[in-house]
Amino acid sequence: MENAFLEVRHISKRFGGVQALQDVSMAIGRGEIHCLAGENGSGKSTLIKIIAGVYTPDAGEVIIDGQSTASRRPIDAVREGIQVIYQDLSLFPNLTVGENLAINTLLERRSRWATPRQVRRIAADALMQLGLGIDLRREVAELSIAQRQLVAIAKTLLQDARLIIMDEPTTALTQKEIESLFRVIKDLQSRGISILFVSHKLREVLEISRRITVLRNGRKVAEGDVSSFDYGQLVAHMTGKQEHETSRISLRNDRPAAALLRVEGLCRRGAFDDVRFDLHAGEILGITGLLGSGRRELAASLFGLGAVDAGRIEIDGEAMRPGDICKAVERGIAYLPEDRLTEGLFLEQSIERNISAAGLESFAPRAGWLNFGLLRDVVRKWMAALSIGAPSAAWPAQSLSGGNQQKVVLAKWLATKAKVLILNGPTVGVDVGAKAEIHGKLVNLARQGMAMIVISDDLPELEGLCDRVLVMHRGRIVDELVPTKVAEGTLAARLSALE
Repeated sequence: MENAFLEVRHISKRFGGVQALQDVSMAIGRGEIHCLAGENGSGKSTLIKIIAGVYTPDAGEVIIDGQSTASRRPIDAVREGIQVIYQDLSLFPNLTVGENLAINTLLERRSRWATPRQVRRIAADALMQLGLGIDLRREVAELSIAQRQLVAIAKTLLQDARLIIMDEPTTALTQKEIESLFRVIKDLQSRGISILFVSHKLREVLEISRRITVLRNGRKVAEGDVSSFDYGQLVAHMTGKQEHETSRISLRNDRPAAALLRVEGLCRRGAFDDVRFDLHAGEILGITGLLGSGRRELAASLFGLGAVDAGRIEIDGEAMRPGDICKAVERGIAYLPEDRLTEGLFLEQSIERNISAAGLESFAPRAGWLNFGLLRDVVRKWMAALSIGAPSAAWPAQSLSGGNQQKVVLAKWLATKAKVLILNGPTVGVDVGAKAEIHGKLVNLARQGMAMIVISDDLPELEGLCDRVLVMHRGRIVDELVPTKVAEGTLAARLSALE
């Protein structure tokens, strides 16, 4: 490729008995926005780490500015102008936003001392490039996932990058934030900076990219200008199957008179106010809203993560005291958190231990003694029911793809015989194939009578999956939409009107 900043030629990489990449070639031009697409386990992360100098390929070469490079280290990639925003964001949670943004610049300057004024000046410049208004004095640990993602992106923009690799950069962003990010990406492109954009959100890929490379099972299966692809073709290349969408018939007219879950006047100072809704058996209720709408805090409070100031929660007509996780689980409420890696899984522990963690009491007919036969039967049942892709239940959770990790979190709560399942971002960071599979499992569970609340920014997900969608704004429910009764795009238009 003429005018290429980076080329990878005939790259192969094996880990033990797994062939992660096989004869993969790709080129990225100067000032080009290039998308790398593929399902979890397709080899995308391995290829990124080879480009970044984290891994050394078994075969093939990496060429920068026409020069073949060998025995590269991550620091060498940085010096070549390659910056990577990984999915874990690489932020210090105990430092402020300003300190996280300024630390690399201060280290480059070999500054032994840094004044708050210096930190503010450096950090403010980074936020200004994204048009953000995040408080520089807040600790990163206090931020939402969306805000942390934006800080990580802003941090990268401070470096003298020639190629920025963005691994799922829009995973937790609202539509307005995504539009802001895309403006920044196009501005970087106009300055001659190359972007390698890795995303599961294929409509975003088609919107932002100039060229696309698709990996499947460690091999390149398609490559070309964005004009040569449409959504269905991308899905087919990634999965080897034709596109399939989640569809279901609304149960609105078939609901029983009594609600399984009833929320009345729920308030939490600074988060949400006077929230009221009913949830019926077999119903999937969506809740969405802009960043700061209170939907995230509401989901956590329904599970008992944080006390509320006022209001009432009923399960099967009986009141439940808010702020008590043990009581919530006992009454049949389960919660899949927004961040499965830090809040939903014991990454170094086995699939078996993760699935059984929330319901150990049910496997202990005698106090202090676990019935391992019963436990393993339940684990095998849910691994099969959710099609968790692993050779055995002994594999550690950290060895799984994002989609399979999410299924393990789901299995953990289904093993507790939950009645109400609260899912906060159920398919965040999950590829299109696993996403459709998870949606199918949720629909089947609803048909069996389970009630669900889905908190999501993914509007097609809400429209395809939910019976009703509640829209929150500034802590209050401001609208209720029934996807089967409104025109396509109505939900997006309603959220845009709130911005």
